[in-house]
Amino acid sequence: MDKKVGIVMGSDSDFPVVQKAVETLESFGVPYETHVYSAHRTPDAAAEFAKTAREKGFGVIIAAAGMAAHLAGAIAARTTLPVIGIPCKSADLNGIDALLSTVQMPSGIPVATVAIGGGTNAALLAVQILAVSDGVLQNKLDEKRNADEEAVLEKDANFTTKARFTSVKY
Repeated sequence: MDKKVGIVMGSDSDFPVVQKAVETLESFGVPYETHVYSAHRTPDAAAEFAKTAREKGFGVIIAAAGMAAHLAGAIAARTTLPVIGIPCKSADLNGIDALLSTVQMPSGIPVATVAIGGGTNAALLAVQILAVSDGVLQNKLDEKRNADEEAVLEKDANFTTKARFTSVKY
């Protein structure tokens, strides 16, 4: 594996969402680094991270932030690496504010955006991006998809069997 994933969160309070991404990357054996940079409180540090990410071996950056959620866009403005935004929930608007801030990027500065709190999908998308040029990762993704399919079909078989022998009373 020649590329790693950069994970940036606007605040350490975003770590529960980022933890899902970390666990998913670890399950695929993908190296990563985590950092806390704020688009508003540490704009120079966030910009420097983004500008030097490619030369430091990153292939994808995941940015998690809540409320105004400008972090993913601020990172994307300073790099041409793929950036995946994770909107995080806030107490006031339940993450809708972060979702809109992350997904509504101006033309020319794209940010892929996953669901509010979507750390797992952000990591899976990062793995898919890296797998474009990494056959080992592609095989791991195929194995995961197959295992996920089998798990659902097993649940279906168990549910269907149980449902046949359960009478419904009104």
